[in-house]
Amino acid sequence: MEYENRMIKNLLLVLSLASLVSTSVFAAEHQKYTRTQDVVYGRKFGTALTMDVFKPENPNKCAIVFVVSGGWFSSHDGISIPYIEHYLDRGYTVFAVVHGSQPRFIIPEIEEDLHRSVRFIRHNAEKFGINGEKLGITGASAGGHLSLTIGTQGKPGKPESKDPIDRESSAVQAVACFFPPTDFLNWSEAGEDAVGIQKLAAYKPAFGPRSDNLEERAKMGKEISPIYFVHSNMPPILIIHGTADRIVPIHQAEIFVKKCEEFHDEIKLMVKEGKDHGWQGMEPDFEACADWFDAHLLPKK
Repeated sequence: MEYENRMIKNLLLVLSLASLVSTSVFAAEHQKYTRTQDVVYGRKFGTALTMDVFKPENPNKCAIVFVVSGGWFSSHDGISIPYIEHYLDRGYTVFAVVHGSQPRFIIPEIEEDLHRSVRFIRHNAEKFGINGEKLGITGASAGGHLSLTIGTQGKPGKPESKDPIDRESSAVQAVACFFPPTDFLNWSEAGEDAVGIQKLAAYKPAFGPRSDNLEERAKMGKEISPIYFVHSNMPPILIIHGTADRIVPIHQAEIFVKKCEEFHDEIKLMVKEGKDHGWQGMEPDFEACADWFDAHLLPKK
């Protein structure tokens, strides 16, 4: 029963965000696009990893990776068309990436799915009609965490790999995300451990058995927290976060921004006063993300 309750909470988190943005009203007539479903970008343990590819009628050659994730659970039901229409309207090709979900896979394994997806997109850039060096990434909550994981830890390819996809880089050129976890070892305040316990106990399956041990939690917390991988010359990052967030405290965004500023990286935090973990009327915030990508991916005028 406890396991079922956790899974229900994770599913609700994914679906609530999808529902939130799906109920938004759009006055403008949106650009036409084609959608290719279930494109396989990798396989593991007999499981196909898939993405849906959305190509606008008038592509601008740049692409956005949309990380479909809530509570580190990923489903095609979480692909929000109203969310990504803001990018399609501007000519971005959008790759909605569905990763392996907890409890079958834990966060470190899920992170590898995202690296694989970016490599796959870059390897097939010509096929998709995009510039493989003009990739942005976005997501919310766990999707925001995974976006920052790629933003801080995009890796060079492995030239010795037999798989040509793995020879590609998993780095992106810009990040824009909503309310992301950034430091599981300092959750609401310094020293508050949330590696599958306390405030994140409901998501323990995503952290796996290592979260049962104090020493292993300390190690894992550093391995999966983007803040410990901040370095100079990272891609420009935008974070949008509400001050009343009851799931991921705004403290997470604030400490990440402070760390980035130490390295003089380009980082911007948009604070939403009184807003919780998602809110009605997010259209201007989606547009802010699109503006961010325009500024950092499109050719300078």
